[in-house]
Amino acid sequence: MPMRDIVMGALVVGIGATAFMDLVAWARKKIFGTPAADYALVGRWIAHMPRGCFLHRPIAASPSLRGEGAIGRAAHYLTGIAFAFLLLVIFGAGWLRQPAILPALIMRIGSVAAPFLLMQPGMGLGLAARRAPKPNAARLRSLVTHLTFGIGLYLAGSTADRLGFIN
Repeated sequence: MPMRDIVMGALVVGIGATAFMDLVAWARKKIFGTPAADYALVGRWIAHMPRGCFLHRPIAASPSLRGEGAIGRAAHYLTGIAFAFLLLVIFGAGWLRQPAILPALIMRIGSVAAPFLLMQPGMGLGLAARRAPKPNAARLRSLVTHLTFGIGLYLAGSTADRLGFIN
Protein backbone atom coordinates (compact mmCIF):
# COMPACT_ATOMS: atom_id res chain seq x y z
CA MET A 1 0.00 0.00 0.00
CA PRO A 2 1.52 3.37 -1.00
CA MET A 3 2.43 5.80 1.80
CA ARG A 4 -0.15 8.33 0.58
CA ASP A 5 -2.89 5.71 1.11
CA ILE A 6 -1.59 5.03 4.63
CA VAL A 7 -1.55 8.76 5.39
CA MET A 8 -5.05 9.17 3.95
CA GLY A 9 -6.21 6.16 5.98
CA ALA A 10 -4.69 7.65 9.14
CA LEU A 11 -6.45 10.96 8.45
CA VAL A 12 -9.84 9.34 7.88
CA VAL A 13 -9.58 6.87 10.77
CA GLY A 14 -7.97 9.34 13.19
CA ILE A 15 -10.52 12.07 12.56
CA GLY A 16 -13.38 9.56 12.67
CA ALA A 17 -12.19 7.96 15.92
CA THR A 18 -11.64 11.33 17.58
CA ALA A 19 -15.06 12.57 16.46
CA PHE A 20 -16.63 9.38 17.86
CA MET A 21 -14.80 9.94 21.15
CA ASP A 22 -16.12 13.54 21.24
CA LEU A 23 -19.66 12.39 20.45
CA VAL A 24 -19.61 9.86 23.29
CA ALA A 25 -18.17 12.50 25.66
CA TRP A 26 -20.98 14.88 24.67
CA ALA A 27 -23.58 12.14 25.29
CA ARG A 28 -22.01 11.26 28.66
CA LYS A 29 -22.19 14.93 29.66
CA LYS A 30 -25.84 15.27 28.58
CA ILE A 31 -27.01 11.98 30.07
CA PHE A 32 -24.83 11.54 33.17
CA GLY A 33 -23.43 15.04 33.77
CA THR A 34 -19.87 13.75 33.28
CA PRO A 35 -17.53 16.73 32.85
CA ALA A 36 -16.10 17.01 29.36
CA ALA A 37 -12.44 17.67 28.66
CA ASP A 38 -11.57 21.34 28.29
CA TYR A 39 -9.37 21.43 25.21
CA ALA A 40 -8.72 25.14 25.72
CA LEU A 41 -6.60 24.13 28.73
CA VAL A 42 -4.67 21.72 26.50
CA GLY A 43 -4.19 24.60 24.07
CA ARG A 44 -3.02 26.84 26.91
CA TRP A 45 -0.48 24.20 27.96
CA ILE A 46 0.82 23.89 24.39
CA ALA A 47 0.78 27.66 23.75
CA HIS A 48 2.95 28.28 26.82
CA MET A 49 5.63 25.85 25.62
CA PRO A 50 7.33 28.25 23.15
CA ARG A 51 7.59 30.66 26.10
CA GLY A 52 9.60 28.02 27.99
CA CYS A 53 6.83 26.98 30.38
CA PHE A 54 6.19 23.24 30.32
CA LEU A 55 4.85 22.67 33.83
CA HIS A 56 1.86 24.42 35.40
CA ARG A 57 0.48 24.22 38.92
CA PRO A 58 -2.37 24.10 37.88
CA ILE A 59 -2.94 24.99 34.24
CA ALA A 60 -6.18 26.83 35.09
CA ALA A 61 -4.13 29.35 37.11
CA SER A 62 -1.82 30.10 34.17
CA PRO A 63 -2.70 33.11 32.04
CA SER A 64 -4.98 32.35 29.13
CA LEU A 65 -3.52 32.92 25.68
CA ARG A 66 -5.13 33.96 22.44
CA GLY A 67 -6.28 31.03 20.33
CA GLU A 68 -5.86 28.41 23.04
CA GLY A 69 -9.23 26.81 22.26
CA ALA A 70 -8.37 26.33 18.59
CA ILE A 71 -4.86 25.13 19.47
CA GLY A 72 -6.25 22.58 21.93
CA ARG A 73 -8.91 21.28 19.55
CA ALA A 74 -6.35 21.00 16.71
CA ALA A 75 -3.93 19.16 19.01
CA HIS A 76 -6.76 16.81 20.05
CA TYR A 77 -7.51 15.83 16.44
CA LEU A 78 -3.84 15.72 15.39
CA THR A 79 -3.17 13.35 18.29
CA GLY A 80 -6.01 11.11 17.09
CA ILE A 81 -4.53 11.09 13.59
CA ALA A 82 -1.08 10.28 15.00
CA PHE A 83 -2.43 7.30 16.95
CA ALA A 84 -4.28 6.07 13.84
CA PHE A 85 -1.01 6.36 11.90
CA LEU A 86 0.80 4.39 14.64
CA LEU A 87 -1.91 1.74 14.44
CA LEU A 88 -1.21 1.32 10.73
CA VAL A 89 2.56 1.29 11.21
CA ILE A 90 2.50 -1.21 14.09
CA PHE A 91 -0.24 -3.56 12.84
CA GLY A 92 0.21 -3.03 9.12
CA ALA A 93 -1.64 -1.09 6.49
CA GLY A 94 -3.68 -4.21 5.74
CA TRP A 95 -5.67 -3.33 8.87
CA LEU A 96 -7.40 -0.71 6.71
CA ARG A 97 -8.81 -3.45 4.46
CA GLN A 98 -9.80 -5.75 7.34
CA PRO A 99 -10.15 -3.70 10.52
CA ALA A 100 -10.06 -5.76 13.71
CA ILE A 101 -11.08 -4.59 17.16
CA LEU A 102 -8.08 -5.96 19.12
CA PRO A 103 -5.40 -3.75 17.49
CA ALA A 104 -7.68 -0.73 17.94
CA LEU A 105 -8.13 -1.50 21.64
CA ILE A 106 -4.38 -2.03 22.05
CA MET A 107 -3.82 1.47 20.62
CA ARG A 108 -6.30 2.76 23.19
CA ILE A 109 -3.86 1.69 25.91
CA GLY A 110 -1.17 3.84 24.31
CA SER A 111 -3.55 6.72 23.87
CA VAL A 112 -4.42 6.77 27.59
CA ALA A 113 -0.72 6.70 28.51
CA ALA A 114 -0.31 10.15 26.92
CA PRO A 115 -2.56 12.01 29.36
CA PHE A 116 -1.48 9.92 32.38
CA LEU A 117 2.26 10.32 31.77
CA LEU A 118 2.59 13.59 29.86
CA MET A 119 -0.39 15.92 29.80
CA GLN A 120 -1.73 15.58 33.34
CA PRO A 121 1.73 16.02 34.93
CA GLY A 122 2.47 18.97 32.63
CA MET A 123 -0.82 20.62 33.47
CA GLY A 124 -0.20 20.36 37.21
CA LEU A 125 -2.32 17.30 38.01
CA GLY A 126 0.61 14.95 38.60
CA LEU A 127 1.16 11.47 37.26
CA ALA A 128 -2.18 9.88 36.36
CA ALA A 129 -4.03 12.86 37.87
CA ARG A 130 -2.87 12.08 41.42
CA ARG A 131 -3.23 15.78 42.39
CA ALA A 132 -6.71 16.17 40.89
CA PRO A 133 -9.49 16.94 43.39
CA LYS A 134 -10.91 13.45 42.69
CA PRO A 135 -8.01 11.44 41.22
CA ASN A 136 -9.89 8.17 40.78
CA ALA A 137 -12.77 9.92 39.02
CA ALA A 138 -10.31 11.69 36.70
CA ARG A 139 -8.56 8.40 35.94
CA LEU A 140 -11.85 6.63 35.25
CA ARG A 141 -12.93 9.46 32.89
CA SER A 142 -9.62 9.14 31.02
CA LEU A 143 -9.93 5.36 30.76
CA VAL A 144 -13.52 5.52 29.51
CA THR A 145 -12.75 8.34 27.09
CA HIS A 146 -9.80 6.48 25.60
CA LEU A 147 -11.75 3.22 25.46
CA THR A 148 -14.24 5.08 23.25
CA PHE A 149 -11.28 6.25 21.13
CA GLY A 150 -10.20 2.62 20.63
CA ILE A 151 -13.74 1.63 19.67
CA GLY A 152 -13.84 4.69 17.42
CA LEU A 153 -10.65 3.52 15.64
CA TYR A 154 -12.35 0.25 14.82
CA LEU A 155 -15.65 1.86 13.78
CA ALA A 156 -13.93 4.52 11.67
CA GLY A 157 -11.75 1.89 10.00
CA SER A 158 -14.74 -0.33 9.27
CA THR A 159 -16.80 2.58 7.97
CA ALA A 160 -13.98 3.98 5.84
CA ASP A 161 -13.48 0.58 4.22
CA ARG A 162 -17.21 0.09 3.54
CA LEU A 163 -17.65 3.59 2.13
CA GLY A 164 -14.69 3.19 -0.18
CA PHE A 165 -12.36 5.73 1.43
CA ILE A 166 -9.64 3.10 1.44
CA ASN A 167 -8.24 1.82 -1.88
